[in-house]
Amino acid sequence: MKVIQTHLEGCIIIEPKVFGDERGFFLETFHENRYLEAAEIQDKFVQDNRSRSTKNVLRGLHFQKTKPQGKLVTVTRGLVFDVAVDLRPKSRTFGEYKSVILSEDNKLQFYVPPGFAHGFLVLSDIADFQYKCTDYYDPTDEAGIIWNDSDLNIDWPAQNPTLSNKDINLPALKNIASKI
Repeated sequence: MKVIQTHLEGCIIIEPKVFGDERGFFLETFHENRYLEAAEIQDKFVQDNRSRSTKNVLRGLHFQKTKPQGKLVTVTRGLVFDVAVDLRPKSRTFGEYKSVILSEDNKLQFYVPPGFAHGFLVLSDIADFQYKCTDYYDPTDEAGIIWNDSDLNIDWPAQNPTLSNKDINLPALKNIASKI
């Protein structure tokens, strides 16, 4: 596997080794020892999630307030624009983001460590999004940032995405930064 560092410390892109022929393909989606040695992911994963969304659905930008989750994300069907925003208060890149295109074709994985907000936009007709988490989801601990926060200036490839009622009403980072 190939590990691609980003400008956000700990936030990495993983290109797994894919073995394929005329019958199809095989790849390891996680191997604890390899991910520790090659990608330096020391966090333990405790929960796996999968979601399906339709074109133009934007989910995020979400985070857990006191129980931050690291996420190893991948797309098993379709194409998404995936985003991580650094919310670590003492980080030199606080408030900066990294985006990556994840798809069933490129088979990339994106590791978003604890302390980041995360979101994605579906670019294909349907997308299946799968992710491993380093802590359990707690609905009483969830929070978020509005997707089009002008201070973040994320270059989303959509003007009017489909959002949940919850995500439509998320605050801007500047309105919650002192509480993070």
